[in-house]
Amino acid sequence: MNSAGLVLAAGQSRRFGKENKLLAPFRGTPLCAHAAEVMRAAPLDLRIAVVSDPEVGEVFRLAGFEEIVLLDGDPVQSDSLRAGTEVAERAGAALLLISLADMPNVPSAHLETLLQRGHADPAASFDGEKTLPPAVFPARYFAQLSTLTGDRGAGTLIRGLPEHQCVALPPDALVDIDTPEDIARLRH
Repeated sequence: MNSAGLVLAAGQSRRFGKENKLLAPFRGTPLCAHAAEVMRAAPLDLRIAVVSDPEVGEVFRLAGFEEIVLLDGDPVQSDSLRAGTEVAERAGAALLLISLADMPNVPSAHLETLLQRGHADPAASFDGEKTLPPAVFPARYFAQLSTLTGDRGAGTLIRGLPEHQCVALPPDALVDIDTPEDIARLRH
């Protein structure tokens, strides 16, 4: 196996209110379906989604993803990252592409560029100011990914990457949805 993709989709959506933001309608489908479709278009051998909501899991299952369900406790991003990385490692992936389910504007061509850049060292997205997911990690980083803690995910590993390891996109392509206001802004 050469490459695996991982969508982190187990967040609790606390800032969004009572509704699960990943199921909120956006451009005619649930918000998380956009991340699933973009990842499906990328040249990957395995696609993994880490979820905590069965309805979100259904969106990814229908898109052909291997689903990992985190039901116990209050999962943080590092829990999802660890679970997905372990599956990719067991499958023998040489690269792991990580994206977030609440980023609906990332184009599939961007994921392909990240995969091309990430063979020797990590590669991440860049919005003109900071490095962000989606990001790609070669297998030699899997152990580090599996030991991260807290709700920052792989941010510590991509922060400060050199320019040649960053793939620029306009900030509106890398926006993530946290609140109902965020999704309303993107709809218009």
